[in-house]
Amino acid sequence: MQVKLSKKPKNCTLIEGFPGFGLVGTIASEFLLEHLKVESIGKIIFDEMPATVAIHEGKLVEPLGIFYNKKYNIMFLHAITASAGMEWKLANMVMELTKQLKIKELICMEGVGSSEDTATSRVFFYTNNSKSKDKLAKIKVEPLKEGIIIGVTGAVLLRMEKIPVSCIFAETHTNLPDSKAAAKISGVLDKYLGLNVDYKPLLVQAEKFEEKLRGILTESQKAQQISEKKKLSYVG
Repeated sequence: MQVKLSKKPKNCTLIEGFPGFGLVGTIASEFLLEHLKVESIGKIIFDEMPATVAIHEGKLVEPLGIFYNKKYNIMFLHAITASAGMEWKLANMVMELTKQLKIKELICMEGVGSSEDTATSRVFFYTNNSKSKDKLAKIKVEPLKEGIIIGVTGAVLLRMEKIPVSCIFAETHTNLPDSKAAAKISGVLDKYLGLNVDYKPLLVQAEKFEEKLRGILTESQKAQQISEKKKLSYVG
């Protein structure tokens, strides 16, 4: 596994969005990438990843792409590929990235399952930094007092020690793509980082984002199944 970067901005905020519960992190980062002026500056490559690539609007979509916004000095790690079995390696790679670029804060975006039947998604946070805690409390985000975090974000929380890490969680009631929950996270980040991004269009564009991501993930799964069938035919 390796990180390839064409630029190495220093002292920026790193925001990661992996396809966890409800694909909330992936949808939220996708929305921010489309509504902020960003440039592609790199990608994470690892041989264990299925040899598949998505094409959207005539362009390749990196499974693990790295983007940068100069105005706000923010870097995005945008993932559209499943990371099952690779959580620790990816967490180590994120940790190495934070050290190499002297990242000032890592922000993780995740969906959390909800047992309550509510019309709107609540948003929670966890942070290891007192200043971030005060700032998130001021914009009326509730701290997550009880919960279990799995996947890359869970591994990151166990690996990161010396830099501020803040996690923004939005309730989601489904395993399907949940743009409403992603919109909630985008709204929190807008206030927290002062991005001046109108996150409300995400609610309007929910179906477009969900359809796009569902299509990419479905094709990726089909390609993986075809690859497995070919392996079996070679053995048989």
